[in-house]
Amino acid sequence: MTAKWGVISQELMKRGILVTTGVKQKLLTIEHPIQVLEQGPKIGFQRGMLTTELLDQMILESKPNNEQKNISQPIGRTIAPIKDPEPVKIQYRNNLPDWREKDFSGIATDVDNDILVHYDITGNSTTEGKMSHIQACFNDRLNSIRKMIVKNSRLPRKPQEIGRLNTEYRRYQGYENLAVAIGLVNEPRHTKNGHLLFALEDETGEMNCLLTIRQGDDRDRMHEQVVQAGLMPDDVLGVSGSFSQTGDIFYVDDLFFPMKDRHEKQAAQAGISAAFLSDIHLGSKTFLEAQWHKMVRWFHTDPLAKTIKYLVLSGDCVDGVGIYPGQDKELAIPDFYRQYSLFAQMLEELPDWVECVMLPGNHDAVRPAEPQPTFGKEIQQDYNKTTFVGNPCDFSLHDVRILSYHGKSIDDFVAGLRTVTYAEPVEAMRQMLRRRHLAPQWGGKTPLSPEVEDGLVIREVPDIFVTGHVHGHACMDFRGTTLICSSTWQDQTSYQKMLGFQPKPCMLTVVNLQSHETTSIPFA
Repeated sequence: MTAKWGVISQELMKRGILVTTGVKQKLLTIEHPIQVLEQGPKIGFQRGMLTTELLDQMILESKPNNEQKNISQPIGRTIAPIKDPEPVKIQYRNNLPDWREKDFSGIATDVDNDILVHYDITGNSTTEGKMSHIQACFNDRLNSIRKMIVKNSRLPRKPQEIGRLNTEYRRYQGYENLAVAIGLVNEPRHTKNGHLLFALEDETGEMNCLLTIRQGDDRDRMHEQVVQAGLMPDDVLGVSGSFSQTGDIFYVDDLFFPMKDRHEKQAAQAGISAAFLSDIHLGSKTFLEAQWHKMVRWFHTDPLAKTIKYLVLSGDCVDGVGIYPGQDKELAIPDFYRQYSLFAQMLEELPDWVECVMLPGNHDAVRPAEPQPTFGKEIQQDYNKTTFVGNPCDFSLHDVRILSYHGKSIDDFVAGLRTVTYAEPVEAMRQMLRRRHLAPQWGGKTPLSPEVEDGLVIREVPDIFVTGHVHGHACMDFRGTTLICSSTWQDQTSYQKMLGFQPKPCMLTVVNLQSHETTSIPFA
């Protein structure tokens, strides 16, 4: 009960909610208390004192069959699946996932390591957290992404400063006199009619923008998707449109994001492969040790494994200590130095031809603010075949560009965009690429370090984009980039049980760096 209340109380603090002893006892008896707390905005409760009467209303709202409203569908959106997971459907041949030898033709021992790091904050962090550094960070983000929008989008005319547009708003009234601006999004929100209202700001000023739901022949699919999903605070985007008669509203005719339509992948000369994992969480009682050893045996015996030159580990390789309330009761190894030391021994069990690339996550012994520098020397000293990098890291393996990011900001995308859920975290990755930024929201669930050069801008479109954090699994193509949501090696945690979320553990994703063919090997 103490561990459960620790998780609940942390959620209450995030939401600014106070409770009485009676409400506390009632929350402890609810199967999915976090899901119930999500219903607060629907009954008009955001923060303050939570009474038993309000809690009863929230419980009623959370039920799939709400008799008072006489509906048969669940209310709101589901950010995590509450049903038992369906088995992963994989085509098998000889008891292994299907793959063609010609698509995975190289042998890892035939080539030398070729790792080129393009960006890593390690040793390059200069911020002191001053207001001037925060301003410099946002100015760099705005300027960098503005150039991408101008280059990759079909703007109807040259963008102008918002301050000048506000002064000359009478020139830009009506469909024939379009104005174009690029800026940072502030306070995006939906109106009662379902339209999207937001402020757009640049160095010279701010204007209020309205993106409406179009009807009939004026319907636009992209507009509908943006209106439905919403926008992230601090997004950088372009708009075209015209002002109202009084100049207080800018009616958005079109939106412009910085991502180009299609990316052309680079290919390695040798047919070697890279494999991807994340969130092993060694040290937790829910670490799946037997499945790990099963994977190690596979590495030593399977023909496909002999093509794997690199294993990319995208954060949270250990469970850490003191990460969340009550964690000590869920730890099998309560010393984080011991956790890292044992994980180094586990990596030593892999074949000699496998080089690991390891970056930190939110459970690791580095600063929580992103971008995160890599591990300290006292941790690295136990590892022999590992390249340590920061989070995120932009690097190339044999000319194939890879962006590896642990993925903490997926929490912000789930909270901020209606179309992103924990059940389909790969949608958050699409939105990151579309915005060319990994974590746009300042002051959300992701702590950010205001570097003078914003280290979370996606300055070059990667051939492979990989995240972890949410313990899901996915592998697909998006506009020429292979998206990989790396699988975990941890069973369902107590927090996930309260959310009703079932992870997809023990899936090793393998990508050939020459053919870019992919396959996923299950070890659960």
